[in-house]
Amino acid sequence: MTPAPHIFETPRRRGRDDADGPPILIVPGLYNSGPDHWQTHWERELPNAERVEQQDWERPLLGDWTISLAEAVRQRPGAILVAHSLGCALVAHFAQVTGGRGVGGAMLVAPADVNREGPAGRLLVGFSPIPRQRLPFPSLVVASRNDPYVEIERAEAFARGWGSEFVDLGRAGHINVDSGHGPWLKGRPLLKGLIDRVGATRRL
Repeated sequence: MTPAPHIFETPRRRGRDDADGPPILIVPGLYNSGPDHWQTHWERELPNAERVEQQDWERPLLGDWTISLAEAVRQRPGAILVAHSLGCALVAHFAQVTGGRGVGGAMLVAPADVNREGPAGRLLVGFSPIPRQRLPFPSLVVASRNDPYVEIERAEAFARGWGSEFVDLGRAGHINVDSGHGPWLKGRPLLKGLIDRVGATRRL
């Protein structure tokens, strides 16, 4: 019998019918994640991965975005959420509103500070303030020391409030294409660790 391929092998396109590993929901932030963004690479390469689509990526409305995420979770119970930037704030709001039902865990990368000034900050006002209650599922926050959209101290404070494991990547920018994180293969072991932790929690 041929063993099932592991989701953290050298990346290659896999079919959506590949059943190894939990469902994975990719949760982008403002303006969506483009074709070279690591979220898009992971969506293509990880089995059972699917993007949470939004009606309007350029003018985010918290209510609409939360409904889209809730529907995606309803269809993929036990999903691991892989969020970036504004997507992290969305996950926090979703957990506050729904109690996190149906979510297995969340990897929250470069959580954007929605309380910042400037044009982008004004677009995010509906997401402010970010809930700081403990998340009802295992979670991991990955942050950078020179992220233009959140200070490392704020990201660490979010992690403490959410009860999340915290990973400091050093000077890694916004952990996106502009900062050199295309496929971001080094992020895969972080996701694997979270998935393992979720599995261990379920066995308790």
